[in-house]
Amino acid sequence: MLRFFSILLLLLVYSFISVAQQYWVRVDSLFAPLSKSIEVWKSTSSVGGKPSIVYIVRAELAATDLQFTADTSYRRRLTPRQFYEKNQAPILVVNASFFSFTTHQNLNLLIQNGVQCAFNIHSIAGKGRDTLTWKHPLGSAIGISKNRKADVAWTFTDSLKRYPLAVQNPAKPMRDSQPIFSEKSFTSMLQKDNKPRPWKMHTAVGGGPVLVQNGKIAIANEEEMKFAGRAIDDRHPRTAMGYTKDGWLLVLVAEGRHPGVAEGLTLKQTAQLLVDWNCLEGLNLDGGGSSALLLNGKSTITPSDKEGERAVPGVFIIKRNN
Repeated sequence: MLRFFSILLLLLVYSFISVAQQYWVRVDSLFAPLSKSIEVWKSTSSVGGKPSIVYIVRAELAATDLQFTADTSYRRRLTPRQFYEKNQAPILVVNASFFSFTTHQNLNLLIQNGVQCAFNIHSIAGKGRDTLTWKHPLGSAIGISKNRKADVAWTFTDSLKRYPLAVQNPAKPMRDSQPIFSEKSFTSMLQKDNKPRPWKMHTAVGGGPVLVQNGKIAIANEEEMKFAGRAIDDRHPRTAMGYTKDGWLLVLVAEGRHPGVAEGLTLKQTAQLLVDWNCLEGLNLDGGGSSALLLNGKSTITPSDKEGERAVPGVFIIKRNN
């Protein structure tokens, strides 16, 4: 009997933890069967005095039974569940990059099996008095190399190049009268200590802004031109990814726009939760009605769109390595 209670106590300690101000419950059993290399944690603790529902998935990057990949559609969008079916029932499917409702294309980098399948939109047309000018921000992305090392970087993409070019520090957007952003313009906007390099990733998805650098909150909102003015403090459903120094990939989704149940997170709150989970580098992905996470085909958060899951052109995926 004593042994039984000792085991029960260990299970309780293992299944419930407090990280900073959040109380997390391990809920792997709700999405079984899962690899032993994956953990699923859920928190319903309030954030900033508002009700919240947040999931964190931790996956060991070095686990040989896991395969990290991405997928995209062509000239159309699919719901995460359709991507799940298309990819023969993977363990995890989560939405990724921002996209155009008009063209249905990704607006950020996506790399699948070492091949660039989507590219950054580097030129944003000015408005009003700035109609004849263009701004050229760098997009951020999270990548996983062939040897299972993760990295968050700012990238320059060119469909004629095999690899994107990446830098480890943000750069202020360039402003000129040219709608085309060249590699020469890209290198000219960088500081001397921010040298570009070929970003040889096996898998990558883009989004932005970067939320965490060197284990600290560092939101590159202005550099990436993602959210204007005070929008950085608005609460919305969120999707974010990052990684830890000791080799864990982090996938975060937060439910939102459901008053009294789950009101979403600000970018700062999202960044803080990643830091609480020892994130070394992390970035925001498309949120709002796009936020969705499936585990073994089962939903986690309730999407904010009344129609349910929003169709998106790109997702990040974790598969079983057969």
